[in-house]
Amino acid sequence: MTQQLTIRTATPADLPTLRAFEQGVILAERPFDPTLGPDPLRYYDLEGMITATHIELIVALLGDEIVGSGYARIERGRPYLNHQYHAYIGFMYVVPQHRGKGIANAVLEALQRWSVKQGITEMQLDVYYENTPAIKAYEKAGFIKHLITMRKPTADD
Repeated sequence: MTQQLTIRTATPADLPTLRAFEQGVILAERPFDPTLGPDPLRYYDLEGMITATHIELIVALLGDEIVGSGYARIERGRPYLNHQYHAYIGFMYVVPQHRGKGIANAVLEALQRWSVKQGITEMQLDVYYENTPAIKAYEKAGFIKHLITMRKPTADD
């Protein structure tokens, strides 16, 4: 029997799993980013994200097992853009053994529904230029490439 995928808002009881997912994100991104500091690292204020009213932190479950996560954070757009606010998408993570099952897409769809309910008409995210699998997943979900951030160290890395 195939387990049912459900998506729900994260709760404080999810914090141990979310902290493990955070380390999974950092591990996956480290090869793409020489600017990351040494471990242990933390990207997110997970407790604050759970309670914030401008952030929707969600988890994806197969049965009782949390297998994925993501968030949408409402941010003010730049004054010259055609939208006043956008939803910034982040913390996209799916446990390795469950990748390729449409879980990330289901998380993105849930975050889009939440964003629309907030009156948001634009979603944005950052992805490392060389992270081809993530780029393909986001493109499959309807995201388009828009801007590239470039960097140049002023001294040897």
